[in-house]
Amino acid sequence: MPGVAVVTDSTSSLNPADAARADISIIPLQVVIDDISRPESEVRPCEVARALREGRQLSTSRPTPEVIENTYGSLVRSGYDAIISVHLSSKISGTCSAAQVAATSVDIPTIVVDTMTLAMAAGFAVLAGAEVARSGASPEAVVSAVRRRAAASTTYFYVDSLEYLRRGGRIGTAAAILGSALAVKPLLTVADGEIRPYERVRTESKALTRLVELSLTALEQAATPTGSVDVAVHHLDNPDGAGRLVDRLSGRVPRENIVISEVSAVLGVHVGPGTLGIVVSPRV
Repeated sequence: MPGVAVVTDSTSSLNPADAARADISIIPLQVVIDDISRPESEVRPCEVARALREGRQLSTSRPTPEVIENTYGSLVRSGYDAIISVHLSSKISGTCSAAQVAATSVDIPTIVVDTMTLAMAAGFAVLAGAEVARSGASPEAVVSAVRRRAAASTTYFYVDSLEYLRRGGRIGTAAAILGSALAVKPLLTVADGEIRPYERVRTESKALTRLVELSLTALEQAATPTGSVDVAVHHLDNPDGAGRLVDRLSGRVPRENIVISEVSAVLGVHVGPGTLGIVVSPRV
């Protein structure tokens, strides 16, 4: 039944089946491999990892306002009264900007929400907004739910090398630690919409241990009246590391509240193979 439509982009890392069940429309970003551009939905993260290891030329691009407007137009024709379009941080991608341009051409109220985060930190926020939308709530209530969930989430991750983030210009203040950090395992976080350095560790084993420690601290701080919290374990071509991280969280978080997934292909281009990360998202 039409009401408020919820839209996001493919970097939210939502499982397509989960998005379909929640009536969420997903707009793909583009992955460019050797000058051939394809929608992110057509590129598997493992393909990105392999191409990076082979030294091929990879880049990404935001969806054009025209592509986004096509999605909005389809929702208008379906009879929706308003659109809430939720995207990754505007400090990391121009997707929000493109959505804002597209929104000016839509005949129903269309609100673009900058989550100031990425991956499942944005994905959980989108799911929260979609749940509120399905209850028949107002557009303002949907936006409020999205913003609360996104702001409450905590993200930590480590990369084998900062080189991929450097190439894409996504590291911001992390550039200050580039020289020596390339020889270690940099732990990073997302703060104020930017990817920022958090700590440096010497080995993958120590990085995993530290991720667990940070995750447990975030879980303690994420306590809510219901005690409900969702966790996403992300990786790029590192399923073993993801499995070990989940095992170490065993008993701290119900298994059904943990999502394990590779990062989206677009994010994979920028973080590189071996990446491992965690999102802690209380149901506020």
